[in-house]
Amino acid sequence: MKNTYVKFLISFLALASTPFILSLFHLNLLSEILILAIFALSLNVLVGFTGLVSLGHAAFFGVGAYTAALVAQHFSANLLATLGIAAFVSLLFAAIIGAFCMKVNGFYFLMLTLAFSQMIYSFIHQSTNLTGGSNGLSGIPKPEIGAFSFANPVLVFYLVLVIFMISYAVLRITVKSPYGQVLIGIRENETRVKSMGYNTSLYKYSAFIIAGVFGGVAGTLYTYFNGFIAPSDVYWTMSGTVLIMVLVGGSGTMLGPVLGSALIVILETIVSSYTSLWMLILGAVLIAFVVFFPKGMVGIGQSLYRRFTNKPSVVNEKKSRAA
Repeated sequence: MKNTYVKFLISFLALASTPFILSLFHLNLLSEILILAIFALSLNVLVGFTGLVSLGHAAFFGVGAYTAALVAQHFSANLLATLGIAAFVSLLFAAIIGAFCMKVNGFYFLMLTLAFSQMIYSFIHQSTNLTGGSNGLSGIPKPEIGAFSFANPVLVFYLVLVIFMISYAVLRITVKSPYGQVLIGIRENETRVKSMGYNTSLYKYSAFIIAGVFGGVAGTLYTYFNGFIAPSDVYWTMSGTVLIMVLVGGSGTMLGPVLGSALIVILETIVSSYTSLWMLILGAVLIAFVVFFPKGMVGIGQSLYRRFTNKPSVVNEKKSRAA
């Protein structure tokens, strides 16, 4: 446990020092990575730990983003107000949508989440007077606390960093707790967990709500970062992109979604500057990981670590003990 705290502190200090090292362009890139990492971590609660594959997670990202933007424009740009209200509205939407989605499983669950997401996208796209319609919302005030405003990119980065570290810590504690172990049990064998007396439907529903809240937090930070939000950020392709981040990084791990977010954002930024076919390259990367590296970037790192330290894998250790 003490080792974990030390790693967490070192990671925070290393990231906190980046404004003194990186250019403004690269600092903005890192801010975007951290925001999308929170988004990917929230989806990972469903996909990686509970075994529920969703294609509608962009709905919560968009709800959080638009709520924060509307509150900042029409009521107050106070950080606690925009972030708190956005998280609460995301929770309400997750609770309502989850109540319907928990009635189905597998492919039907995936399609139902997609359907709800497209309904929210359609509402945002057509509600011109409220959301700006296809033009989106621009000129969103920067968050502030009292007289202090997060007016420049460096201050926004530190705000994003602090919320990222808090989100990572909370989600890590959640999935490592007995509650998180039940979620993993549901992913592996729901019937067995149910036979042990656990209300698996309630556990899945609560995981759905947790994922929705943190998805809304990521959307709120995205609004702070860009000062602009558009319907394209709520479209189903956004859900597909974050799902790719989770799978490429390594679902069911805490570090995987963060690495996946970094890889996809960097690929998009670099490759799209050279060719408009960057989505084709992204698709090829996803296929390569799914076929050859199903455990993602974290799995690759673990394999290399075992190879260079001559440590057997967990599976091999179990086989040798059984023998």
